[in-house]
Amino acid sequence: MSSRPWIRSSSVPLVALSTRSSLARSQIIVSRDIDNATIAGLSEWQCVAVRAPKFSLASSRSSERRRTNGSCKKTGAASVANILSSCSGSAQFRSRSCFYRQFSAYSSQKFAASVSVTMVAETIDGNAIAKSIRESLNAEIGTIQATNPLFKPSLTIIQVGSRPDSSTYVRMKLKAAEEANIVCELKTFPDTISEVELLREISSLNDDPSVHGVLVQLPVPDHISEIAVTNAVSAEKDVDGFGPLNVGELAKRGGSPLFVPCTPKGVMVLLKEAGVELSGKKVVVLGRSDIVGSPVSYLLRNADATVTVCHSRTKGLENYLKDADVVVSAIGKAQFVKGDWLKPGAVVIDVGTNFIPDSTKKSGQRLVGDVDFESASAVASKITPVPGGVGPMTVAMLLQNVVDAAKRYYAEQAKRHITPLPLNILAKVPSDFEISRAQKPKHIRDLAREIGIQDSELELYGAHKAKIQLSLLDRLQHRKNGKYILVTGITPTPLGEGKSTTTVGLVQALGAHLGKIAFANVRQPSMGPTFGIKGGAAGGGYSQVIPMDEFNMHLTGDIHAIGAATNLLAAAIDTRMFHERSQKDGPLYKRLVPSKRGVRKFSPVMFRRLKKLGIDKTNPDDLTPEEISRFTRLDIDPATITWRRVVDCNDRHLRSITIGQGPAEKGHTRETGFDITVASECMAVLALSNSLADMRERLGRMVVASSKAGEPITCDDIGAGGALTALMKDAIKPNMMQTLEGTPVMVHAGPFANISIGANSVLADKMALKLAGTEPGEDEAEKAGYVVTEAGFDFTMGGERFFNIKCRSSGLVPDVVVIVATVRALKLHGGGPDVTPGVSLPEVYRKEDVELLRKGCANLGKHISNAKQYGLPVVVAINKMETDTPAEIECIKEEALKAGADDAIPSNHWAEGGKGAVALAEGVVAAATKTEGKDFKLLYELEQSVEDKLNAIAQKMYGAEKVELSDLAREKVETYTRQGFGDLPICVAKTQYSLSHDPSLKGVPTGFTVPIRDVRASVGAGYLYALAAEIQTIPGLPTHCGFMDVEVSEDGEIEGLF
Repeated sequence: MSSRPWIRSSSVPLVALSTRSSLARSQIIVSRDIDNATIAGLSEWQCVAVRAPKFSLASSRSSERRRTNGSCKKTGAASVANILSSCSGSAQFRSRSCFYRQFSAYSSQKFAASVSVTMVAETIDGNAIAKSIRESLNAEIGTIQATNPLFKPSLTIIQVGSRPDSSTYVRMKLKAAEEANIVCELKTFPDTISEVELLREISSLNDDPSVHGVLVQLPVPDHISEIAVTNAVSAEKDVDGFGPLNVGELAKRGGSPLFVPCTPKGVMVLLKEAGVELSGKKVVVLGRSDIVGSPVSYLLRNADATVTVCHSRTKGLENYLKDADVVVSAIGKAQFVKGDWLKPGAVVIDVGTNFIPDSTKKSGQRLVGDVDFESASAVASKITPVPGGVGPMTVAMLLQNVVDAAKRYYAEQAKRHITPLPLNILAKVPSDFEISRAQKPKHIRDLAREIGIQDSELELYGAHKAKIQLSLLDRLQHRKNGKYILVTGITPTPLGEGKSTTTVGLVQALGAHLGKIAFANVRQPSMGPTFGIKGGAAGGGYSQVIPMDEFNMHLTGDIHAIGAATNLLAAAIDTRMFHERSQKDGPLYKRLVPSKRGVRKFSPVMFRRLKKLGIDKTNPDDLTPEEISRFTRLDIDPATITWRRVVDCNDRHLRSITIGQGPAEKGHTRETGFDITVASECMAVLALSNSLADMRERLGRMVVASSKAGEPITCDDIGAGGALTALMKDAIKPNMMQTLEGTPVMVHAGPFANISIGANSVLADKMALKLAGTEPGEDEAEKAGYVVTEAGFDFTMGGERFFNIKCRSSGLVPDVVVIVATVRALKLHGGGPDVTPGVSLPEVYRKEDVELLRKGCANLGKHISNAKQYGLPVVVAINKMETDTPAEIECIKEEALKAGADDAIPSNHWAEGGKGAVALAEGVVAAATKTEGKDFKLLYELEQSVEDKLNAIAQKMYGAEKVELSDLAREKVETYTRQGFGDLPICVAKTQYSLSHDPSLKGVPTGFTVPIRDVRASVGAGYLYALAAEIQTIPGLPTHCGFMDVEVSEDGEIEGLF
């Protein structure tokens, strides 16, 4: 048997030749598997007929048959055996040319002109090859799934209309896909669908990461452009290979198409499997279509064949064909190519699919190719049949392309990398703004692609910032999270510790110098401080987020959306009180639930209040008068309203205002005030939400006041929860920017650190951790990336809230805590003189003083001790200044290690960028990858009483003896506990300038009592906050404001920021 089961012929039995003159010919048909014994055993007038390859020895006269019978039996048989023996071990015999040449020479010598040799072509069985490919794909998919169960190659076929032939082809593809273990979905549309609608469907599939291949079954109706449709399929999913990128790359010499069109690819596989060597051969391609003719000519050319493309109008076509070693016919004319047009021994690939009348068929027609199979088989050495040749290979190649697309998709996910931006570092560090302006950022789309964000998941806001869709979390849910690093600091001082700068510098070191996927996750700054006195929050020196002007002003408008949502709810509260005071139950109910086109029905949000009241009716007309009164009357107690309007600006004159003074308000005035926008509970909700649905629920349950009966009044009671969600639906998507060295930065949410968690959003962290995470089967130690986020103020405030509030909401646990300290700040905690921003520093902060520094290290030691209570490694980052001495750096290292830190590492990222933080990054990596000693635990249980939780924070974190609640605070605690909010975590609002509540107490004070003046509820955000100091929730402006230095140049560039 042949070694290739798909090279086949029919089996012909042994027959005895008659000497009757009526026989015009005698034949000897031999094959490679005939042996000498068989031939030697032939009697006179016999021939042997066996399996292909077939050759015929013919004699035209009976006299010649009689004259040569002895030779046929003896000399002839022996010589045939010798020829077979010499050729069967040769690689040349695979194409039968060896036997053909030698036997022709032999027959010419022995039988002269009376004998001719006729070739009977081998049939190349496309069905068998295609089946083998499907089985191979099935096995390959199973092998990959053994290590990555998520690997599921997926093809979506779009069929427009219901043409019978298209439906037949689609069924073939669906069946073949099932055999190959490929997910295949058919989307059918009526032939009335518009081109715009069809293109929209294709675009949706392009954006679906679970779909690896998209195929539009052609033809489409006349009113739809096939070019527009095929061009609309993204190149990465163009498994048909008809898109402009794939066709163009194929046409280029040395091009790299993502996919080769299926039929031309199938032709090449058929030639390869049939053992046809193409290099140097003359090939004629008959047909010039973009689907077969042209692309197959490119493939043949790339195989070093000499290719001639002909068509039905080519003059002298037969001459081209007679000279061709290989013929590929795709001309679309039934039985157009005749056998006598072909060169003896040529290989014929028939791509044609044509129907001719055939009364023996049920359908009345028969499928044939472009080549007259019967006559061509007598001349060609190999030929593909129709059907059963190229057709099944086209489907097989489609499936191969789908699997290749899936493999490429997963390979791209594994090839995540960051291409760093070079930094031109100057010895004399320029201003932050000058450094930012001097660096040209990457296009944000390019950075997104580097880290594995798909174009469809990116919403561009210009060239350097973008939002990321939450669908990314669904796509990457299978990944194991990357490493999670929390950056905090010592107790803040006016000198600053450089926490944000350290966060950025550490990420630049991890991403640009250690080759890790690394994210800096930071809060969005308010424009109040930007135009006031504090400045921006983009880092500084050569460790910044850029462009820093876009970072500090507007960004993508999230803060404005929060302001709109907050003020809408404020307006809704006052409006509801106004209407309740001026209307009776009946009219008020009719206006709340109006009849529209004769039908009354509740708004969706109203069902939430009905459920809260225990009313299970859905028809507004079914409520009783008592139920109507309960439903309509919120009966808000004005004295309990906690919801305030907001503005993203420092404006001291809005802290206390009176509203309702216009004549139309009919004397319904009340005192209230404004907060800065980032102090709104809507901001805290944004920061702590885990999804859009979660944000909707949190916004709805925000408590804005109490009724006169003491019941909590929520946003959903007002009816505004859905509207607030609508205003913030885009704000919930994290924003992405970059550092000076081109590493990614997530900028999202900015809750006020004084009265909230002071950290970026949960969603930004979750998203970055997945992008920095590892795929199944990847080496975590090698591939895991890092997400570096920060907590507001010091560890004792920001870190404590981060763990007990944010981590409770997210379920995430950091791998390492980094505490930032500076020599200057520690000297101040050691008893150094007070400093004032803008005034020259006292000499002690500019000269070496190890003794003063060592005293101040007690503050660092307390923060280390506090952090270790959570059971995590602690690394101290010593943010170097140019005045620091080696002895001072060594002092901090000694004291940090003595206090329990895992390491203490100096870092010069402000002056050197990521290069200056490489040692710190290496230390963080080492701490993050260690497993021993990690035992994460929270500070308190939620079931504890509010006062017990306050005491746990004050005693364990601050070093206090106890807390003391004022009468107002105690009354509020009792109210919140009665209302069901007593099991929420606690945020203590106090000064950031001391471990205690008193900003004058530096170092590590002990034994003090923390006075709790008031307790308020952020029920939607999910915590209570206790006021241990007078906290201004909207700052004022200084005499010289930041906005005074800001200008815009003629070319539109902002100047004068920081």
